[in-house]
Amino acid sequence: MLRGTRVGLRDRHEDDIPILRAELYNDVVNAARAEGAPWQPVTSKDPRLAVDYAAEGVVPFSVVDLESGTLLGTANLWGIDSHNRNAHIGLGLLPAARGKGYGTDVVATLCYYGFVVRGLHRLQVETLSDNEAMIRSAERNGFTREGVLRDSAWVLGEFMDEVVLGLLAGEWTAGGVA
Repeated sequence: MLRGTRVGLRDRHEDDIPILRAELYNDVVNAARAEGAPWQPVTSKDPRLAVDYAAEGVVPFSVVDLESGTLLGTANLWGIDSHNRNAHIGLGLLPAARGKGYGTDVVATLCYYGFVVRGLHRLQVETLSDNEAMIRSAERNGFTREGVLRDSAWVLGEFMDEVVLGLLAGEWTAGGVA
């Protein structure tokens, strides 16, 4: 398990799947905003929940509270490009875990994994422009706003802007992650 200050990133357990399905993927508004695709019902075999360790370019984690072991959500490195040594990060916290500072620790732990464990040079975040929690979590970890993709996301009947943030290995400062 990767350990941050308050969170751990671990492998996906079978008993995580019903909770993630009920609290993240069956929430139409949250899923439509997070997935970049139209919402549709999720089955137990949905690839977003089942972990395929043979899949190239994606490393999925379950996020847990280090103190209690409680499942808090999901996190991943995706779009991993080994040649150019870059990847994208993403996370989804269960409703009960939002607004408590876990996101900042998840981003820090993903940075440790990307830069130290994987030897990547660049990590990137793309998020809806009104997702202030994700933008704050990224910026608190040293990410720089690099641009806005105007009207690039179709979300629940409207186009929305996306913010792109980036962080280079040489800019990153590890703090409390192992």
